[in-house]
Amino acid sequence: MDDEGFPAEWLRGALGLSVLGALRDGPTYGYALSQRLEKAGLGVIKGGTLYPLLARLEADGLVTAQWQLSESGPGRKYFSLTSTGRSTLAARRNRWQRLAAIVASLTSDEEQS
Repeated sequence: MDDEGFPAEWLRGALGLSVLGALRDGPTYGYALSQRLEKAGLGVIKGGTLYPLLARLEADGLVTAQWQLSESGPGRKYFSLTSTGRSTLAARRNRWQRLAAIVASLTSDEEQS
């Protein structure tokens, strides 16, 4: 990723899908999730953005949350995909890929016919 990052409106559109995708490998807590998103190239996702999104995904039945005690500090809230979340991820991924292909086509350097 370049030093400029991505425009906020792009991230708003992609973050929900990205979070669902990051959760597909198993439960994780918020800070680890934000680190995974940053490492993937989305940049720093602040808690004020991530946690309200996770709450919406939970309210929509796409993720569940469970508190787990920690041996080395305070408990952590772990988030997991539900079966509805997995099917929603698959459907939205396909729609995102169609959208990305359209945008790529419209913005390519090749002449449009």
